[in-house]
Amino acid sequence: MLSACGGEETPVATDSPDTGTTAEETTGGEETTGGETTEGTTGDQDFSGTTLNVVAAWSGAEQSNFEQVLAAFSEQTGAEVTYTSFGDNGPTYISGQLEGGTPPNVAVVGQPALMQQLATDGHLIPLSDEIASEVEANYSQSWLDLGSVDGELYGVWFKAANKSTMWYNDDIWSEAGATPPEDWDGFLEQLGLIRDAGYAGISIGADVGWPLTDWFENVYLRTAGPEMYDQLTNHEIPWTDESVREALEVLATLFDSDLIQDGGAQRDFPTTVTEVFGASPQAGTVYEGDFVAGNITDDGNSVVGENALFFDFPSINGSAPAVVGGGDVAIQFTDDEATSALMAFLASPEAAEIWVPLGGLTSPNSGVDTSLYPDDISRQIAEALTNAESFRFDMSDLTPSAFGGTQGQGFWQEMINFYTDPTDIDGTMERLEAAAVSAYGE
Repeated sequence: MLSACGGEETPVATDSPDTGTTAEETTGGEETTGGETTEGTTGDQDFSGTTLNVVAAWSGAEQSNFEQVLAAFSEQTGAEVTYTSFGDNGPTYISGQLEGGTPPNVAVVGQPALMQQLATDGHLIPLSDEIASEVEANYSQSWLDLGSVDGELYGVWFKAANKSTMWYNDDIWSEAGATPPEDWDGFLEQLGLIRDAGYAGISIGADVGWPLTDWFENVYLRTAGPEMYDQLTNHEIPWTDESVREALEVLATLFDSDLIQDGGAQRDFPTTVTEVFGASPQAGTVYEGDFVAGNITDDGNSVVGENALFFDFPSINGSAPAVVGGGDVAIQFTDDEATSALMAFLASPEAAEIWVPLGGLTSPNSGVDTSLYPDDISRQIAEALTNAESFRFDMSDLTPSAFGGTQGQGFWQEMINFYTDPTDIDGTMERLEAAAVSAYGE
């Protein structure tokens, strides 16, 4: 029953993916016919007669695009690759497969903690030296650290999300004479220009806590730095630390101002996007991740890349470029040459460059040709991600769910309380620490 919840298995065709390039351009080698392998990332390896099982959360268009990536590997090597979508049931699905003695060859999962647990329990195969070298050549140290457990590299980060994007309605900003700022003080100044033009500077939805935790994480990464971000994530320092106070004080300069649209405590996140980019916009700006582009497109009243633009989350106190985000990491369950070859392929720029032109993929692989992104906005999102001096995974996704992922308690609820009363910094810190001690079992 556990394994049944993952969706249907889809054999991946071995035809060339339709990415608008020739087979030679796609594989970096020679186009061949008659079942011969194509020289590229996987070299002259021939795995004809081998079947590999790959599982991930992707369905719909994402599944179709990923299957084109797998099809290119099949074309190069002769291996048949079967894909299964496990939807939102990744941990349960993988657990069922392990209990049944039929683990996938490769899984792509969105939770670093799941990868860490599977590695600790001995279910994963560390990346070979050859694959590790490919990863080290194409990924920043932040991604290497996220893919490692106890100093050993296990994961290849194939897809990423940039949650450090500030979206603005250029029609409103132009009317107000506002321009994208470089730092936090400039950000507040530009929101003031929007307010003076008759709009709210920014719309925030605080009916649930997760958008507010994203605010805190971005500010904290820039004020405290990546090392302290890691310490707070692991509760190695308390939430009563002075670094938390500094981040809350910065947030209070916005939350306790007249720059925010009224009614945020009752507003959900999708509505904040409509308030900025809908038919009758009331605010000029909204913060959230790169997925805002999808919300704007669904609303249909603004066009991403025309009047719907974004700038990077502003620097604070001269902080270097930094990104908070998420992603999906490929991990290996079986120790065989064909599976290792697939992992090496997924670590290469070539694999990502098959999906990138199709849209919907931001690759953390710095070797990917950013000119292949289908539009300027996608390219800007990707370049901000790969050029960031510091990348950190969404903090709330790395903490115990009782603290970082449960509505009405912990990090979520205390950030709502702080949004409602941003003067109560001491009380917020004390309640966050009490919730963390309880959730971490200390």
